[in-house]
Amino acid sequence: MAQARVKARSARRESVFGERFALFAECLLTGVWIAVACLGVVTYPAAFAAGARHLRRRTTHEDGGLREFVEDFRAAVRGGWVVGLAGWAVAAAVRVDVLAARAGLPGGPFVGAVGVLALIGLAVALLRAAADWSPGRAWRALLADAGRRTVLDPAGSFLVVCGLAVVSLSAWFVAPLAVPVLGAVAGAAVAVERRYRHR
Repeated sequence: MAQARVKARSARRESVFGERFALFAECLLTGVWIAVACLGVVTYPAAFAAGARHLRRRTTHEDGGLREFVEDFRAAVRGGWVVGLAGWAVAAAVRVDVLAARAGLPGGPFVGAVGVLALIGLAVALLRAAADWSPGRAWRALLADAGRRTVLDPAGSFLVVCGLAVVSLSAWFVAPLAVPVLGAVAGAAVAVERRYRHR
């Protein structure tokens, strides 16, 4: 009897481990899909939204694969390309701030630091918005809600920043490793959003 209980407990542990490992593998595959979808330069918000929706389906045991990812990407890119273009414009403005700081202009270091922090905050808000995206939802409303959550949930936002740091370090050490890790960032954003809703 006791031996049967031990075996049942062990089987449960193995199934939980197997399920979590399968989810991790799905995150890495999703990262490849996201990277390919980002090749359009301004399509990165839509790519992350489609990836996050795919991972949400996976965690709720719904069917879905590459075909559903492509359908979600097409739906998200309709308004998402404008968000992607705005993101590149903000990044260019921050680059100018950083160059001004390096040139030794008065107040340059402060302006550069504020610009970099604002860029990180916007990236977190964008990832949180993408994690919450579903077909038919407007990007403007998603970003406004995500901006509030970014400020009201600093612990969750910090977790997303850590995910971005992992991608950056992966790209710095071994550039191809950054591709599958993009899915882990999308997975982290999905987990942070789920955690925020359950609090």
